[in-house]
Amino acid sequence: MLQSLRIRNLALLEEVALDFEAGFTAVTGETGAGKSILLGALSLLAGERADKTIIRQGAASCEAEAALFFEDARAIDAVLAGLDLPPCEDGVLILKRSLPRDKAPKITVNGGLATLSTLQRLGEHWVDFHGPSEPRRLLKESCQLELLDLFGRAGAPLAGYQSGYRAWRDLLAERERIAQETKLSPDQIEFLQNQLARIDALELTDEAIETLERDFARMSRSQELIALAETLASGLTGDDGMQGRIAALLREARQVEAIDAASRSLAERLASVAVELNDLGVEFSALGQQLHFDPEQAEALTARMNTWLEMKRKHGGDLPTVLAAREDLRRRLEVQGDLEGTMLCLEKQIADAERAAKKEAAALRSVREKAAKELAKVAVRGIAQLGFQKADFQVRVVPLGALGATGDCGCEFLFSPNLGEASLPLNRVASSGELARVMLALKTVLADLDGVPLLVFDEVDANVGGEVGRVVGEKMAAIAKNHQVLCVTHLPQVAAQATCHLVVTKDQSKDRAVVAIEAIQASRKARVTELARMLGDSRAKSALAHAEELLGR
Repeated sequence: MLQSLRIRNLALLEEVALDFEAGFTAVTGETGAGKSILLGALSLLAGERADKTIIRQGAASCEAEAALFFEDARAIDAVLAGLDLPPCEDGVLILKRSLPRDKAPKITVNGGLATLSTLQRLGEHWVDFHGPSEPRRLLKESCQLELLDLFGRAGAPLAGYQSGYRAWRDLLAERERIAQETKLSPDQIEFLQNQLARIDALELTDEAIETLERDFARMSRSQELIALAETLASGLTGDDGMQGRIAALLREARQVEAIDAASRSLAERLASVAVELNDLGVEFSALGQQLHFDPEQAEALTARMNTWLEMKRKHGGDLPTVLAAREDLRRRLEVQGDLEGTMLCLEKQIADAERAAKKEAAALRSVREKAAKELAKVAVRGIAQLGFQKADFQVRVVPLGALGATGDCGCEFLFSPNLGEASLPLNRVASSGELARVMLALKTVLADLDGVPLLVFDEVDANVGGEVGRVVGEKMAAIAKNHQVLCVTHLPQVAAQATCHLVVTKDQSKDRAVVAIEAIQASRKARVTELARMLGDSRAKSALAHAEELLGR
């Protein structure tokens, strides 16, 4: 849940620090007072893009910072670990975003630097926004199908189907690609065979390429290496080399040993040095001999190296890309060798994949048909509570002519607001107010299936009022039993049922407009006054009495 929120220099707001509680929080204020600033700050922390025009005039930057508490932080910690960010301490996630006017933006998560995409990824786990445009989404078939799948918990069968569907589509694309390739001429086949043979001659393994590049480098500088090896061998074992001088020193060490037996170990160590120097001289001499490449060996090595460089230039800069090119050459030749057989094999694979996808689609359709009946039942009850006592609501699963990305069926919501009228698709019968109430009913049904802890409703109760407004408030309170709910509303019937109440005001009495946000739930008088204002007149006795009655309920 959202524990606290601090906002600085955002739009007309100079600074505010707010503490939040679990349950239902209502946000109220005059039209144009700046209620959107609060939601704007949450959007910034959820990763919404923003330009610098939102910075308060005269300020160098704007900032938003939030503390979010998770009773079980294992899931969010796993996401943080995947993003290489510090884990939550005591279940608290700290998000901070700063937007300077003249510098680059800065984002931190639990003190670690982060990116905008990181905020977007984390936002999916802590907040879900439902704005004024939400009811209009209900007219889209894709949205209706999404809501049905959420209610029916169809995530697993949908994922299974989509995996098989993608496999089937990939095979169809492969058949199309092969069909579009014209049969190669004998010269083209010979060219491909020659290219494949040249790649195979390189013995493409990491070890073989490493040896080739090492030997070519040694051959390219063989004269220099030979001269250095001979100089080292001569310096160690030549007539005036180190070995001769060490031998003379060893004779003197033996004389010391004859006089003082305790020095024997020193003489032995010097003898070991003499042996090591001799071995080194022999090995450097052998190395020089090995570096003498005969012309045929040098020519073969150069040819192999040139082939390798050519393959890298043609097919890619490293071994994996060249190997991938080799596999493509092999496949093209294989297809040409038995084009008819390849197509027959591919057709069988396509048929098998299509049968498997249709079987998965049928299982998914069965889940949806069962869920459609249940969703229609509970939605009708919810819609009736919102003022449509005799309304009818149906969820129809519509078969499609072919397999699609979401299965072999679609979904259609049918609605009739009045008794005796046929149920028709929502976009043919529902007004904006009716759409809003249908969406609210569905949101109430689906809220328990939403795992996101904070649900933000921005005037989704628009176009409703009167007694229905009270029911909207009750539904918000019901959702708040399992979620933290933040609702911007103009309905006093809704605001009265909130456990927390934030009032947004705009002061234009001085040189510039200033927005303030204040929590008033601790003061009954302040809440009554605000509800009376929402009813029409904060000083009217009738409005104040009605406000008292709303709170009393």
